Amino acid sequence: MKYVYVLVCTVFMLQMSIAQQQQTCSCCTEHHDDFDFWIGEWDVTNPNGSKAGFNQITKVEGNCVVKENWTSATAGYTGTSYNFYNAKTKQWEQIWIDNRGGSLHLKGKRVGNQMILRTDDEKNTAGETFYHQVTWTANEDGSVRQLWETFTERKPVTVAFDGLYKKKG
Repeated sequence: MKYVYVLVCTVFMLQMSIAQQQQTCSCCTEHHDDFDFWIGEWDVTNPNGSKAGFNQITKVEGNCVVKENWTSATAGYTGTSYNFYNAKTKQWEQIWIDNRGGSLHLKGKRVGNQMILRTDDEKNTAGETFYHQVTWTANEDGSVRQLWETFTERKPVTVAFDGLYKKKG
């Protein structure tokens, strides 16, 4: 009987511990790992094979944020992004800030093996509506392609960046 009591107490304590862990892990939902394929230290190349830069992607803030630290092959250009799943809007968001004062706010979701985020519509100096869209594709070989496109009404799509990420090794 003593052993049954010990077993019941042990099972109860284990269940309480699991319940407590679930309550304290605010970012342990199925969506919070949607962008994990981008985590790592990466050498990034342009389509012609030249070095574009280096990127370090980590999870911070209790696994709630995917943080990017970009260093361009162009001397003196760096940037950081904070990527997070917004449970209120049920979408991913990215806030990008660089050392030249540039910023970008993207929103979207994962579709298959791609994370697709875009800005809100804006107007350019000619009064045309445009938006930026960035797509990260998880490739079968473990690499990631990042494609940044700008869509402007009645104009061809402009590619702002096309980089292939390969794990630093």
